[in-house]
Amino acid sequence: MNIYRLASQMVLLLLVPFVLHAQQEPVDLQMVQKIKHEGLQNSGIRDISFYLTDVVGPRLSGSSGLERAYVWTSQQMEEWGLFNVEVVPWGEFGAGWDNEKFYISMTEPYYQHLIGVPRAWTRGTDGRISGAPVLVNIQTEEDFEKYRGQLRGKIVVTPVSSEPSLSLNPTGHRYGDEDLENLARLPEVRSPNYGNVVSGPSDFAARRAFNSRLMAFYEDEGVAAILRGSGTFGTVRSGGSRLAAGAEPPVAQVDLTFEHYGRIVRLLEAGIDVSVDLEIKNRFLTEDTKGYNVMAEIPGTDRNLRDEVVLIGGHLDSWHAGTGGNDNAAGVAVMMEVMRILKALDVQPRRTIRIGLWGAEEQGLFGSRGYVSEHYYDRETGKKPDYDKLSAYFNVDNGSGKIRGIWLMGNDEARPIFEALLEPFHDMGATTVTLRNTGSTDHVAFNSAGLPGFNMLQDRLDYGRGYHTNMDTFERMELGDMMQAAVVVASLVYHVAMRDERIPRKVFNP
Repeated sequence: MNIYRLASQMVLLLLVPFVLHAQQEPVDLQMVQKIKHEGLQNSGIRDISFYLTDVVGPRLSGSSGLERAYVWTSQQMEEWGLFNVEVVPWGEFGAGWDNEKFYISMTEPYYQHLIGVPRAWTRGTDGRISGAPVLVNIQTEEDFEKYRGQLRGKIVVTPVSSEPSLSLNPTGHRYGDEDLENLARLPEVRSPNYGNVVSGPSDFAARRAFNSRLMAFYEDEGVAAILRGSGTFGTVRSGGSRLAAGAEPPVAQVDLTFEHYGRIVRLLEAGIDVSVDLEIKNRFLTEDTKGYNVMAEIPGTDRNLRDEVVLIGGHLDSWHAGTGGNDNAAGVAVMMEVMRILKALDVQPRRTIRIGLWGAEEQGLFGSRGYVSEHYYDRETGKKPDYDKLSAYFNVDNGSGKIRGIWLMGNDEARPIFEALLEPFHDMGATTVTLRNTGSTDHVAFNSAGLPGFNMLQDRLDYGRGYHTNMDTFERMELGDMMQAAVVVASLVYHVAMRDERIPRKVFNP
């Protein structure tokens, strides 16, 4: 026999077990049908979304709004009959912050109500203040002396460093077939660059240190408030830095939409008198400085597997300018709906199915990292007793777009499993299994500990335009897409909970 032909046949024989493994991944089509019916005909997505946004309101970490979210989500999941519903601390967060009153307008050279939002964890103004804003341009250490002794009680603005530009791109986007095909392929491997590349140190640390020096200068000079430009087309991108317990809050700061902020700066640069009315009233919450997660579960029924867990989640906190519709009431609503669907169907999973609604994701994945550290892996002490009991974690946090597949985060062994489990949803648009990585949300906490954490691949819609802004509200949530997402995730979670084996893990090198 030709040696090359023999070698080819041997290669084919070696591949057969892997092909059969992919084909034999069991899919319960009857259960898929039940999940689709419950999720599409009896959906709770709208009600959950309404309560999380309009009723609960903004859910800034440490705020009264997030506390209301703890109460409502836990009560709702108890009403559905979920087990072990708990609001559990993940660690120390710091002072909470509520904005109780805010008003800003330009009164000279004419009246204009200004669109803005106070930055979180900054001070209030101790009543209404009025006055001419001062244009301050401090770029170097030498510039400080130009303004020393001149800023007490003043409202500070700074020059516009960049202005919004015209965009010809559509405001929303869905993945096309070509987009999904590209995502399913890994990027081309590029040859390493062994040339004489000289790279200097990043100036990020220097800029950060200078900004800290600048803020300290404003404090020492007794500045009343600082205005900043953030967001465009009437949107304001909110933000702020959390405040450690016992620390003094920074000077009052307001983010304004660029169209209004830029007008003030241009008038001042032209030497035209401007006057602003401003009032901010904030409340700092210091009685309880811990952060919390909300947990609930459907217990496993297999005596050999019930201690293992399939975990799903999304972050419950939001920023405060809007009501956090797409970031991330959408993800929370989808995952709560997954649990409602499975409970309504009275599923009897072999493994425990658990949901985690994480706190303080926006400040650095603190809720999910705290949970991982307590239950699975700690950087200092290593693996915890439950480390080998997690089968997989699934996360939703890219807005309210429909699910188009799953990011495997380089977990090649999991590919045939999810290709089979997603096949019944190809007609609903969920077709893509990509080995690529995606970041910046709670599945990263699990992946960094060597655990199989997956983020769902979603249509981004107008997510990038509205998140963290005053326009991130119920109106921006695509409820039909969210119904599809809940059905897809519910099926994945059910089947992973019923498997004989856990989801395979990547090699972990701590």
